[in-house]
Amino acid sequence: MIKRIGIIQAIKAINPEAQVTVYGEDYDTIDWNAGTAVISKEDIDAKIVELEAEWIAQEYARNRKAEYPDMGTQFNKIYDDGIDAWKTDMVDPIKAKYPKP
Repeated sequence: MIKRIGIIQAIKAINPEAQVTVYGEDYDTIDWNAGTAVISKEDIDAKIVELEAEWIAQEYARNRKAEYPDMGTQFNKIYDDGIDAWKTDMVDPIKAKYPKP
């Protein structure tokens, strides 16, 4: 599995107020600043797995976002042809191409 979520992201997901410095991608390189409770390697690893799963599950949404026309084009379509045409011509084909799992 490709690692997309880093140690700092996992720590911040567990404790948004955490003050740490990470010198690499290894638990042993974490410098826990004063006042920040140490989070176990197991908890960080579990959070990384959880965040990776969420990222993978949202692939369809990232693909859709990349293919939708810019908002100006979409607003012009709605203004010129109406909501139903916008949905039929612009939204539905992309949703069909990248269905929600």
